[in-house]
Amino acid sequence: CVAVRSYELQSWAAFRFCCVELVGRGCRAALLWMANATSLTPLKQPIVFELEGFFVPPGCGSLLFVLALLNYLLVLLANGAVLCVIVLDKNLHRPMFIMICHLLVCDVLLATSVLPRLMLHLLTGERRMGYASAIAQAFCVQATGVAMQTVLAAMAYDRYVGVCEPLRYHSIMTSARLHACCALAWCAAVLFIAVLFVFHIDEPLCGNVIRHVYCSNRAILNLACGPTPGNDIYGLSMTWCLNTGDFLIIAFSYIRILHASVKHGRGVCRKAFQTCASHIFVYVIYEIATMTAIVSQRFPSVSQNVRQFISILFVIVPPSINPIIYGLVSKELRTSIIKLFTVTACPTK
Repeated sequence: CVAVRSYELQSWAAFRFCCVELVGRGCRAALLWMANATSLTPLKQPIVFELEGFFVPPGCGSLLFVLALLNYLLVLLANGAVLCVIVLDKNLHRPMFIMICHLLVCDVLLATSVLPRLMLHLLTGERRMGYASAIAQAFCVQATGVAMQTVLAAMAYDRYVGVCEPLRYHSIMTSARLHACCALAWCAAVLFIAVLFVFHIDEPLCGNVIRHVYCSNRAILNLACGPTPGNDIYGLSMTWCLNTGDFLIIAFSYIRILHASVKHGRGVCRKAFQTCASHIFVYVIYEIATMTAIVSQRFPSVSQNVRQFISILFVIVPPSINPIIYGLVSKELRTSIIKLFTVTACPTK
């Protein structure tokens, strides 16, 4: 309403109608729509986006490329090694370690969705990305994030049953229920994000510069010619429901675990910590990295490189250190890793 001068309002009814429209759509979205409607023309396919990316000083691209490549190799080797150990050791074919396998797959998919394209940008300065590639990258990043959150919630419930209901554990966490939980996590992630991206169909775009290192649903829709209330409402509702639901499951599980541990003494407390420590560390690191990435975009005054680096911490940090956490905290997994590599390095004659 600020943008509409008072002398242009012919009556109180017109003023009231204007306010209702702006409040209903959101003042910011409505003002952007009015600006786009008068000054921008919808782009036609094939649309090619240009990522803002990093500002790479001359001569530094190769060094940054090597650092990104080393990080990607660390993700592949560390997660791949732990995954192979769990698959090869039949003693680890239990719910906790099977869910760890799913988290390892999430880590690899998340890094693979972003880092190869980032390495190309650092080495060659290439910033362009086709529409289909941008949608595919955004879908993979967001679906993997949802799957990871859901699996972490399922792991918390598994730890709760293991600590608080040890005698009923095998009857509750059966193989069928375990695989159903994991399948549900992936199916829910794909379904929720697929519905989110349905809003991209026939949505005209009036810009092609994505102010980010990678593509996301919100970054693409920020280029829309008009407001996108349907996507905004669904996206916020989905995010709130998933985050709240996962947090409540995890909080409930660990409150019950803490209560049972305090009730039964120090020995149970030590065992519960050994059982739950890796999950707690992974969950906290993932949430901190994700929230840091979100908050970094709210401070445009921060330099471009700092803002972009912070925004991809959740792609760099958790996939790199999660397998290390699993190996260090889980005694059974650590023993299996040492045993496997000892046998591989020094095979018996």
